[in-house]
Amino acid sequence: MKSVAQLLKVKGTIIHSVTPSVSVLECLKLFADKGIGAVLVMEGDRLIGIFTERDYARKVALRGKSSKDLKVQDIMTGDVLWVGPERTNEECMALMTEKRVRHLPVMEGGKVIGIISIGDLVKDIIAEQQFVIGHLERYIMGER
Repeated sequence: MKSVAQLLKVKGTIIHSVTPSVSVLECLKLFADKGIGAVLVMEGDRLIGIFTERDYARKVALRGKSSKDLKVQDIMTGDVLWVGPERTNEECMALMTEKRVRHLPVMEGGKVIGIISIGDLVKDIIAEQQFVIGHLERYIMGER
């Protein structure tokens, strides 16, 4: 299994973040513009929360609140689960499944260096399995 550091080398380390005072509506526009489902909530370099589509669905839409009036800080998830770059993709999948989260910030030395999603991990696992299958097929066919 690959490490998170190896995955980030392929995926890239672009981090979409907002400040706590940004409106929920602005975040939803960012989700749509970037094709993402989560943003990190940062004060300078410090990670203070994460805001996800799930937060919006459960804390805004279902409660009949207004996206224009609410600030991200009012509904973000403040207790952010994160991983270090040395963790394996398999460990991250297990953690995400157990904790029922879809996004994990990657931190090193107290700083955010990337973010991975369940989709990133699934894509990587499928690519790895296709590689192994191809190798086994060549082996069975007598190719070296």
